[in-house]
Amino acid sequence: MRDRRGVIIYVGKAKNLKRRVSSYFRPGAKHAPKVRSMVDTVYDFEFMTVKNEAESLLTEASLIKKYKPRFNILMRDDKRYLALRADPSADWPRFTCCRIVRDDGARYFGPFPSAPVVRAAKDFVEKRYGIRECEAICPDEECHRHCLADVIRTCSAPCLGRISSADYRSRFDEACAFLEGKRPQVLAEVEAKMHQVAQEGDFEQAARLRDTVFALREMTKAHFIRKSPRQREEDAARGLAELAKAIGLVEPPRIIECVDISNLFGTDSVASMVVAKDGLPDGRYYRHFRIKTIVGADDPRSMAEVVRRRYGPESTLLETSPRADLFVCDGGITQLRAARAAFAEIGVADIPTIGLAERQEEVVLDDGRDNLLLPRDSEALFVLTRLRDEAHRFAITYHRNQREKHIRESVLDEVPGIGEAKKLKLLRAFKSIYGIARAPIADIAAAAGVSESVAAEVRRVAESSAGERI
Repeated sequence: MRDRRGVIIYVGKAKNLKRRVSSYFRPGAKHAPKVRSMVDTVYDFEFMTVKNEAESLLTEASLIKKYKPRFNILMRDDKRYLALRADPSADWPRFTCCRIVRDDGARYFGPFPSAPVVRAAKDFVEKRYGIRECEAICPDEECHRHCLADVIRTCSAPCLGRISSADYRSRFDEACAFLEGKRPQVLAEVEAKMHQVAQEGDFEQAARLRDTVFALREMTKAHFIRKSPRQREEDAARGLAELAKAIGLVEPPRIIECVDISNLFGTDSVASMVVAKDGLPDGRYYRHFRIKTIVGADDPRSMAEVVRRRYGPESTLLETSPRADLFVCDGGITQLRAARAAFAEIGVADIPTIGLAERQEEVVLDDGRDNLLLPRDSEALFVLTRLRDEAHRFAITYHRNQREKHIRESVLDEVPGIGEAKKLKLLRAFKSIYGIARAPIADIAAAAGVSESVAAEVRRVAESSAGERI
């Protein structure tokens, strides 16, 4: 959920997202004060689809820790999910459970929202590959006096010299490969063993193996979830380097702003400004603008207004939003020239500015160089088009909200005898102006508690408005 400034105020998850979100807005719902405040503040929604519950838990946690939404009180603390850690630089590496993933050269598997899953995976790889469990830095015979793991846990017992350093290292590498999902045959063996003991009537052991299979599947899945965001960050960094080289920047742009203008036949003209930080969209700095000085559909002059309001001497955004290293206009040469003229007018000459023409995804320049057609598989092009598409989405959502607001404020108010209370009854009963336009006059009269003559006028106005919107 975002507020009017585009700032993320709440992150949640649900199997049935429509039902979950609708529950916040039920008429007469008795919410706690915090929830009521959130409902009053929310202005826009954004959703993403994930593959499973585990991914939803991890995605939710990572977004909350990154953006710190004000209404996610419970998960803004230091609570972290469990992960497995292994230090390959140790003489006899072992696996330990941890809750903080650091950039310390160690190998991490997870984190995962279910602690039993992590511990079951640790137990399995220790037994399967003979990995030691003891905490000694360099295990020796003195350690073995207090440990029977080589008997009851099938430890390879490096403390007694039963395995060479090279062989132990090979086992450790195989265990890591399994946790990374690179050894599916091992999981297949466990499943086969589970079915075998079940057929033999040992259902207790079969149940334990079933739980182990489930834990191992979830653990290896968690590794891919963590790997995916890291891959996106690496791709974005590569795209920024490609983009800087293509358009002649000294270094990759860390902050990119993209502006899109949206209107309907010149009415309700609005603009959206979205921001990418290190190549990835950062909703904290998204902004909406209602175009104030331009009448009608004039995208270039609207673009110039946004530049002046964003970077002009009276702008309050200079204090709350980072300065762009690259400014992108959604559009062709006319929008680009208007933006550059506005920058020159307010005395800002050090922000590189380009356009992005949608028809051929062409990078538009206005400095004497030919326009650029980046390769279709270019990460640089992907960075730009992803940000442009996000600007489209953000502008269209705002524009739609403005139009709906105007409809709610004006269309039904034109009908004599329809006040605020009756207007709300109609919108609750028929959901929208479209619904009213299609409803029978008798149903409109019953919903609003008015005569059929007034209901007929309501439908006439609704039909007229719906036709204009189409």
